[in-house]
Amino acid sequence: MNVVSRIEAAAHGPVEIAMAGERMVCDPSGALYLPADRLLVVSDLHLEKGSSYARRGSMLPPYDTAATLARLADVVARLRPAVVVSLGDSFHDDGGAGRMPEPFREHLLQVMEGREWYWIAGNHDPAAPDNLPGRCVDELALGDLTFRHEPSKGGGEGEIAGHLHPGARIVRRGRSVRRACFASDGRRLVMPAFGSLTGTLNVLDRAFAGLFKRESLTAYMLGANRVYPIAGGALRPA
Repeated sequence: MNVVSRIEAAAHGPVEIAMAGERMVCDPSGALYLPADRLLVVSDLHLEKGSSYARRGSMLPPYDTAATLARLADVVARLRPAVVVSLGDSFHDDGGAGRMPEPFREHLLQVMEGREWYWIAGNHDPAAPDNLPGRCVDELALGDLTFRHEPSKGGGEGEIAGHLHPGARIVRRGRSVRRACFASDGRRLVMPAFGSLTGTLNVLDRAFAGLFKRESLTAYMLGANRVYPIAGGALRPA
């Protein structure tokens, strides 16, 4: 059975993993859900990226915020979390929340309503978003888990981070397949970017050096409706 056949045989919807004694679910949307705590984690929304580029003269389609909010509303409606943690770079820059058109702001407020919401400070948005509820913190601890934007340089036991926009590549029958992914070695998890205008960086890139034990690395590649766990040895560089 070739690599792709094994992937397809094992594929299903969400994938459940465990880390630091916590059960968590990698959702095909790119969100992470901790059922015991009713906690949803998303990373790198980069809301208002299109308008940020437009201010600098680079015109991108102005639909990124609407598309990202629609996906966020869908996963929140499906999983009904009590707590949502946005792992930094929620907005593409510190002025993003202020530029967000009022219909988008109202949509976001509807998604946030009745939930405890944490904005983790990112490198793009270190300050609290303008005129939005929720708490802005540098990092958040839950039991033996730590949520932060950038992966730490240390051991990273129990760390859930974003920032690097991980993606994975495999080769099937001579054809290359690339997807955004969750990346984990069982000690640390790096989240895929949730935003609609965000790219990916191959998990074998040197930017990930030292973050994972290569022999334990798994890339949980995102499909349209499924998550595909791929062992590190089957991954290919960019």
